[in-house]
Amino acid sequence: MADIARKASAHWEGDLKSGNGTVSTESGVLSQAQYSFRTRFENGQGTNPEELLASAHAGCFTMQLSALISAHGHEIQALDTDATCEMVKDGAGFKISRMHLTVRAKLTGSDQADFEAHVKDAAEKCPLSRIMQGNVEITHEAILEG
Repeated sequence: MADIARKASAHWEGDLKSGNGTVSTESGVLSQAQYSFRTRFENGQGTNPEELLASAHAGCFTMQLSALISAHGHEIQALDTDATCEMVKDGAGFKISRMHLTVRAKLTGSDQADFEAHVKDAAEKCPLSRIMQGNVEITHEAILEG
């Protein structure tokens, strides 16, 4: 398999607190999505880097989990992952301190202990989890639904 490269861009105008910007992805899924100080530190309309990171992590993790569960012969009816990215004040700036994943699954042929083992394995193998390991606390909750 060839190396994979994906692109995104950001544009910003003005100072930190009164300025604003846009983010776009090469695929066009995000096209000049608005972000600003208000969307990051308050509750303004638009997105922010932490929300985008949580979304990317939820998607990457869920794909990795799907591969692992399928490889063990379980049928997946549904996998739903919520990711919460937490940022804290760190000296003069901020840092991402924690990413919490809550995974809900409807599976055939799996029990709670088996599902938790797959979630733990996915947490160790997910590419985005791997770049955060050692820098961000990653926690997860596995919920196997009827």
